[in-house]
Amino acid sequence: MNRRELLELGINVAATATAGSFLLSEARGEAASRYAPAFALLDRYVEQYLTDMNAPGLTLALADGGGVQRVCAYGLGDTALRTPLDTDELFHIGSITKSFLSLCLLQLRDEGKLDLHRPIRQYLPWLRFDAATRPLTAHDLLTHSAALPDGPLFPADPAFRHRANAAPGTYFHYCSMGYEALGHLLSELDGRPLAASFRARLLEPLGMAATEPVITVDAFEHIAASYQAAYNERPFARLGRLARSLPIAMSAGSGCIASTARDMGAYLTMLINRGAAPAGRVVSQAGFELFAQAHMAAKEFGPDASYGYGIAVDRIDGHKRLRHTGGMVSFASALEVDLDSGVGVFASINAMQGYRPRPVAEYALRLMRACREGAVLPDVPARDPSWRVPTAADYANRYEGTGGRSLTVIAEGDRLFLMHQAARVPLEPAQEPDGAFVVLHPEFAHYALLFSRAGAAGKGAVVEVGWGEDWYAAAGYSGPREFKVPAEWQRYVGHYRNEDPWIGSNRIVVRRGKLWLNGVVPLEAAADGRFYLRDEPASPEWVGFSDFAGGRAMRMRLSGADLARV
Repeated sequence: MNRRELLELGINVAATATAGSFLLSEARGEAASRYAPAFALLDRYVEQYLTDMNAPGLTLALADGGGVQRVCAYGLGDTALRTPLDTDELFHIGSITKSFLSLCLLQLRDEGKLDLHRPIRQYLPWLRFDAATRPLTAHDLLTHSAALPDGPLFPADPAFRHRANAAPGTYFHYCSMGYEALGHLLSELDGRPLAASFRARLLEPLGMAATEPVITVDAFEHIAASYQAAYNERPFARLGRLARSLPIAMSAGSGCIASTARDMGAYLTMLINRGAAPAGRVVSQAGFELFAQAHMAAKEFGPDASYGYGIAVDRIDGHKRLRHTGGMVSFASALEVDLDSGVGVFASINAMQGYRPRPVAEYALRLMRACREGAVLPDVPARDPSWRVPTAADYANRYEGTGGRSLTVIAEGDRLFLMHQAARVPLEPAQEPDGAFVVLHPEFAHYALLFSRAGAAGKGAVVEVGWGEDWYAAAGYSGPREFKVPAEWQRYVGHYRNEDPWIGSNRIVVRRGKLWLNGVVPLEAAADGRFYLRDEPASPEWVGFSDFAGGRAMRMRLSGADLARV
């Protein structure tokens, strides 16, 4: 489709700052919009963001209580052909689906068909969930407070059962498996497939006619071209190479919806109006209050965030906010609603690189609020280059290993480099955890460098660094230098893989007296032969090893999912 054809269809095309990329927006009264003064700033920031984050394109919807206010698409769909994104293309919204599912379950509550605090196995007796104390309920799964690992709902071993490791409500741990079970609960109580329930209960009442309630391979032609990391078995550098994603099918209630920006604008309007829609309420006022209530502290979403039912709840500039992100194999999304100001934003990128476009949604939310209040519009946020390390000087040092090996890290302003064969190799902050850095050199591709600080709270000077099985210490390190591990742990070391894109590769190494997953997540041995992931203090996620041949484990099980040695 060329520029003239786009204009004939009533679409506005504007060249953007980056050569070869585009902004397409629906030309429906934009100039007269009360938010029009913010559009140029927002467009400039999105272009900057796409460049900084190495994203092909982004679709965006702005809405308020009166309806959808702007729909646009930025950047590219097909990067090989250099064709722009179309505002009518579908994007996988990922875990934002959880809010749709929660609202449908709250409708069942309104109808007297569901007791959120009744043991869920009374509704779904086939569930393979074993609670630590009292039986698990829909409320526990809705709030991610069931203390269950996030494994496959239907493990290959028919005798396998998922075990909670704490009483319900003890802590927040994000668990998509729980929402997959809730999708089956909706189908069971509603007497129809999940897709039909979504369509009848939300999509049709909200006029979301373009939205697909489940993702099928047949819908591929209507879904935006999307991308993922070309190498999915190593830490991903933000500016790393992307590969075109193949069609996928997704029917689990944890993240199965594909939608357009305009349809998501209609969904935002309903949330802003607290469950009310043009055709009538989609959920009772009491049901919406339960949906948007801060049920469970959820620091994973921010230090002051809580989780409601399928939605995170916190405050932005003193206003109550509902928000959620969505991550798929090749899409990343963010939804934000300022309930007090009555504005909302949906943004989605047609690539998965580990991050979500929350900065775009948050900036758009602030711009819209400023327009409503007649306030000064906030400036475009500062650039965020992939190499920026605000505390770079903390890591600069020489670190000594065994056998005469060493690592030298230097800082130049807010950039970090590893000296390797007399050359400076750039380091880039990894997505997680804190203190992890991707080394932009093929010899270091499979693991991130993980730096550690002195002190029990990890607040002191940086004194250690690990890479894979290698460990190095700076002159200021004062701890032990020799470490013993059970000999059998060496049988577990290696690379394990499952071709399911949601699982992929995992590597096990022994370093500094511990087993590590992918070199950055420490594992803690348990009495039952499992090793628990300790990136969270009480995480229920675990690994186990089996099928030994030639002195090595041939299989690893990750929270119930099976991986084979490579």
